[in-house]
Amino acid sequence: MSFSIAGKTAIVTGAANGIGLAIGRHFAARGANVVFADIDEARLLDELGPNEEGKNTRYFAGDLREKLTIANLLSATIDAFDQVDILVNGARQIVSADPLDPDKDCVELLLQQNFISALRLSQLVAKRMMKQSRDGEGPAGSIVNLSSIAARTAHPDLMAYSISIAALDQMTRSLAVALAPQRIRVNAVAFGSVMSASLKETLRENSDYREDIEGHTPLARIAAPSELAEAVQYLACDASGFMTGQVMTVDGGRTLLDPVSAPAH
Repeated sequence: MSFSIAGKTAIVTGAANGIGLAIGRHFAARGANVVFADIDEARLLDELGPNEEGKNTRYFAGDLREKLTIANLLSATIDAFDQVDILVNGARQIVSADPLDPDKDCVELLLQQNFISALRLSQLVAKRMMKQSRDGEGPAGSIVNLSSIAARTAHPDLMAYSISIAALDQMTRSLAVALAPQRIRVNAVAFGSVMSASLKETLRENSDYREDIEGHTPLARIAAPSELAEAVQYLACDASGFMTGQVMTVDGGRTLLDPVSAPAH
């Protein structure tokens, strides 16, 4: 079974920086057509400008919390590459908030950003995958959600984020069952500490935070975004063709220890 994604078309959201950008570049370097999608158009232009946007890459800027924007993203993908084979739901937001303050707990905000947007996009892309699959054989498509170990651990200040990611995990399982008859697989990668843009900023503000993270991780380091991209490629490619509804953990062993006090990102 092949690990290749060459010739496939992928939409990657949250692709203006950090993990999403690394996944998009990783896919493009391996021959996939990639649409880099993000709300931050200026950053997309900075990262992908005229030097990188080319034959097999495009960028799309818009707020994916809006249904019309989601429809426009799919239309732009089809216009550019005629099909969509892979969706990576990588757009996410982390907010630290007081879980006891109903006016500031951020639950509705992060459910909309991290869960509902991914659900709506997955539903629309799945319909397109079903439409373009005509022979009734082989895989019709793969959806990969970026999850987090925060979904299964308790960190009071990250309650809203944890709830939204736990919802994403359940969406992964539910859509996997619903779409299996259509040969569309749905999986997720739950990661621990990856050197994302937000984590870089946190480490700049608190130099002791790195030691805390590494001390709670058996492999004693923070993952590079490229390592997460490799895991996402596996779930997107035909080599994982009998795998669906799974939340694959890539956390350096962090959840084997699972201390409540450990930082979740």
